[in-house]
Amino acid sequence: MPRGSLETHLFGCGSAVEPLPWDIRLKILIGAARGLAFLQTLKRLDICRGFKASNILLDGSFNSKISDFSYAELASPESSVPDEYDDEGYFALDDQLPVKNDVYCFGVVLVEMLTGSRASKRLWQRGSVGWVEPYLADRRKLTNIMDSKLKGKYPPEAALGIAHLALNCLGVYPKTRPSMKEVLKTLECINASNEKPLGASN
Repeated sequence: MPRGSLETHLFGCGSAVEPLPWDIRLKILIGAARGLAFLQTLKRLDICRGFKASNILLDGSFNSKISDFSYAELASPESSVPDEYDDEGYFALDDQLPVKNDVYCFGVVLVEMLTGSRASKRLWQRGSVGWVEPYLADRRKLTNIMDSKLKGKYPPEAALGIAHLALNCLGVYPKTRPSMKEVLKTLECINASNEKPLGASN
């Protein structure tokens, strides 16, 4: 994948790292959501559980491909994650609804896409989203955490929509989180709104 991973573009540094404009970020999110939604339609659940920005590889046109299933397993809903991975703090484990683990992790990626910063280890742990919640819920506060590399060029309503989606994905109770199909539909609706980024030329 010639453009490497989403992780490189969001958190890398140096002249070789290409900042991602808003429309490309949204395209990447939609592609990743579509991939996870497809995986969750399989009869035997392909549970990523460690899904993060480094798992999203990008081709020359910034199309997303989900990769690195070393943490994943073809499993039944009753399957458990090995302790060696659970200790890393990169999982939001809910044994009764394992497919909602990916939804939670996708919510973390949404936050990282908005902020351009790595989520803290606390955010990766279930129920530890208190610090970011006020920023995601409030339009004015959201501007304080948006990625500076965007230079203010993003559609405010679309950014708020993604922030609210992230909050839903990060819900403490698994049953309240949306399905990946619902996540995908929301992202596609935001993309279809055609709202122009602030500062964009006509």
